[in-house]
Amino acid sequence: MFQVRIHGRGGQGAVTAAELLSVAAFLEGRHAQAFPSFGSERTGAPVMAFCRIDDRPIRVREPVTRPDALVVQDATLLHQVDVFAGLRPGGPVLVNSPHGADHLGLESLTGPVLTVPATALALRHVGRPVPSAVPLGGLAALTGCVTLGSLTAAIRQRFPGGLGSANADAAREAYEHVEILREEPAHAEAD
Repeated sequence: MFQVRIHGRGGQGAVTAAELLSVAAFLEGRHAQAFPSFGSERTGAPVMAFCRIDDRPIRVREPVTRPDALVVQDATLLHQVDVFAGLRPGGPVLVNSPHGADHLGLESLTGPVLTVPATALALRHVGRPVPSAVPLGGLAALTGCVTLGSLTAAIRQRFPGGLGSANADAAREAYEHVEILREEPAHAEAD
């Protein structure tokens, strides 16, 4: 079973992102579940959303306490909430940030930490600074948990018309951004 925990703030679309990820897995013929966890229901409050993906039916119903991967939709949460609690050793982390991972001060993590400028991509493609579906493109590139095709299909299904196309384009650009980042160390070692 592949388990993802998404950390964000109210209004950033963390719950929607988990749902979209689960729909993408369903479109691939897999089993999935998505659900949120939040204390206060106000814009800006820390929010967690969870997604599980498996080839077999999923019977567990608790929050994801041992995630295989993390998505952090707001980099300010890195120093306010223990977003890394329970992350499996070597688990990949994707952070919404316009800066590179070396600016985040996360050298102690054993797994890959990559950044994607999800808010900027959402603003450019969708016209609103809400990351929501955008980091999922980066997560798909980083982990292979779902294909880009199933992810963009899930996005277009949830947001029909121009809004769906814009969100799908933003997620595709995030996917490409992470693909480039993943290739950089290989190129550096080859030189």
